[in-house]
Amino acid sequence: MAGTRLEFELDDQAVQRAFQQLLQRSGTLEPVLRDIGEALLNSTRERFDKEQAPDGTPWQPLSPVTLERKTRNADKILTEEGGLRLFINPDVTGDTLELHANRVQAAMMQFGGTKAQHPHLWGDIPARPFLGFSDDDRRTILQIAQDHLTGGFW
Repeated sequence: MAGTRLEFELDDQAVQRAFQQLLQRSGTLEPVLRDIGEALLNSTRERFDKEQAPDGTPWQPLSPVTLERKTRNADKILTEEGGLRLFINPDVTGDTLELHANRVQAAMMQFGGTKAQHPHLWGDIPARPFLGFSDDDRRTILQIAQDHLTGGFW
């Protein structure tokens, strides 16, 4: 699971046009991608507060076994000590933005897993997606790109 990589591509014509204009003006997307990375980091962390997927679907509740086992934050899903939430970081290299969930359990939480797949589990784990784009994320990305185009960040 540690080597699992999840890629999302934002297929939005307006954002792509804005990025092309930014590339023509400055030759790089790094400044806008850094700002977008911070916005996506905040959005992703808010999902932990709201306990919901990027599409707004609530996460599956904790199982009775998990509730019994948890010693901290017993009422919070995907949060015991906050490690997963705290180890999500944006990384911009050239014209690429990656949002890393740098924990072994990240893929298991994103996609779920079964005891048959992973015998060490106490039971099946439902998918509780936290990475991805919401409709608000799409609007925010476009707004950030437009702000960069109009000189708000240059």
